[in-house]
Amino acid sequence: MFNRILGKTKQPSNNALTTLDKLNETLEMLEKKENLLQKKASAEVEKAKAYTKAKNKRAAIHCLKRKKLYEEQMGQLANFQLRVHDQMILLEGAKATTDTVDALRSGAAAMKAMQKATNIDDVDKTMDDINEQTENMKQIQEALATPIGSAADFDEDELEAELEELEGAELEEQLLGPASTAPAAPVQVPAGRVPARPAPQRRTEEEDELAALQAEMAL
Repeated sequence: MFNRILGKTKQPSNNALTTLDKLNETLEMLEKKENLLQKKASAEVEKAKAYTKAKNKRAAIHCLKRKKLYEEQMGQLANFQLRVHDQMILLEGAKATTDTVDALRSGAAAMKAMQKATNIDDVDKTMDDINEQTENMKQIQEALATPIGSAADFDEDELEAELEELEGAELEEQLLGPASTAPAAPVQVPAGRVPARPAPQRRTEEEDELAALQAEMAL
């Protein structure tokens, strides 16, 4: 998808990998040749020792000359390996730079494509739709919470006042209830004493006259 958007391929990166592989193969080849020359130089040293023991000075000198030639070739191969190492380091650094630039270019192109797909006018319209739907939902909820029928005719202030009266009456009943309902304390009478009877009330003159009249009628 991104390759189609960018309109380019990864051919340079593939070429860099191929070149690095080639350099690695060359480096291995040079190391093998250097090891082989090292073995040949060591062998010439052993031959020179043997010729020296045999008192063949001329042959021993020829062996040392060949050893010097091998060492010179080994020095050249060491320089070649150093050059190959330098080239590999430079190429790896260039490849890392190229990959980084390609990644940044791909990210910028993808961001640009997404920005084209997302227009600011579309975003504003979407937010307006969301706000409108939210407001509609609030209105629906308020309509559902509004009382209907006879319940809508009730006076909230009147109901609040009635509720306050009920709460006040209940509070007053709680405060006065224990005092009015408490049982009368029994009268303590000392042991061995009989409570005195109430003294008879004196009769009035009218009551005396009425009693006399009733007695006469009875006769």
